[in-house]
Amino acid sequence: MLQHYKNYARAGATVIALLGTYSATLAMAADMGMSTGTVAITSPKDGATLSAMGENKMDYEVKLGAGDDHFHVWIDGERGGPVRDLKGTLTLPKMTPGKHAIIVKIVDKAHVPAGPEKSVSVKVE
Repeated sequence: MLQHYKNYARAGATVIALLGTYSATLAMAADMGMSTGTVAITSPKDGATLSAMGENKMDYEVKLGAGDDHFHVWIDGERGGPVRDLKGTLTLPKMTPGKHAIIVKIVDKAHVPAGPEKSVSVKVE
């Protein structure tokens, strides 16, 4: 029975050490000006087909990291205006029939990409 407690204690110490290393890595990234933010586009999904005639929406969630200020949505290389709501639904601009790339990029106060980005490819019919 004592051996089981020793094994649990070792496993617990390992988990604590790993969590400490992860926290230290995030802190170092923040100190170096590197973003620890995240970007998720939940809709449309990659490869989705959108309507050229209808109103198309994008559901997203963004978490800003160190040095991040807001994000922009790029469609086929054209940057849209700044977005500060970190979770929600945006109405996408009208797109011509064909394939398009939608990219969400976290940026700093100067609008320079500073963090992670997420992209989806869609087909408009």
